[in-house]
Amino acid sequence: MSMRDSERGKGHGHRGGPTRTSRRTFLKSVVAATPALGLLGCGPRHGSAQARTPVYFTPDEATFIDAATQRLIPADDLGGGANEAGITTFIDLQLAGAYGRAERWYMQGPWPHGIDQQGFQLKYTPAQIYRDAIGRVEAHCRQQHGKPFAQLDPAHQDDLLHALEKGEVDLGDIPAKTFFAMLWQNTQEGYLADPAYSGNRDFAGWKLIGFPGPRYNYVEDIGKFGRPYEAPFVSLVGRDPSAYLRGES
Repeated sequence: MSMRDSERGKGHGHRGGPTRTSRRTFLKSVVAATPALGLLGCGPRHGSAQARTPVYFTPDEATFIDAATQRLIPADDLGGGANEAGITTFIDLQLAGAYGRAERWYMQGPWPHGIDQQGFQLKYTPAQIYRDAIGRVEAHCRQQHGKPFAQLDPAHQDDLLHALEKGEVDLGDIPAKTFFAMLWQNTQEGYLADPAYSGNRDFAGWKLIGFPGPRYNYVEDIGKFGRPYEAPFVSLVGRDPSAYLRGES
């Protein structure tokens, strides 16, 4: 289970991590993946870190993302999961910005049915992929179970996510593997990105992996071998990212 080495992923056949994981399993995966973090074109601050009003997502889409990402990174005895870390808000803001519009991607075509080694081959932007795929997933859930994804029991939610990962759900022009891999990658990024971008709320992801945040220097700590690093967690915008997101700093 690892994050992809490109913000686009790999063609139509993305290979994501397991859909039901523990935070311990997630921790093992992100240690190796750390150099790949920050691949999204992080957008500007937008309101409070605690804000739940979507910018790009419709309320129903945000409800789906809440439910799906919480199954990908669930809460456990080590702490909160995706919802507590604000991952839905993070993804929502990314899709409303340059990443969602694929501004840094070559999108002029042609768009043949490629293979993994050929890179991203779809004509759809990430924002379009999410919108179309979520709608089709919800239609699938209503057809199969008579209710939306968020109202399914956890076991059925996991089964559906596994089916997406394996490409076993028909999402029309959007390969299910591609959507799942994008969702899984963006979920990890939201859990570990700097809190200035509205994810990793209260440093949830950094606390999990033991990363105290970026500081301009560590001169005073260089000689303190074998001692716990007890300085408070800090974001690129300081110790209180929520104040920055509220426009107070």
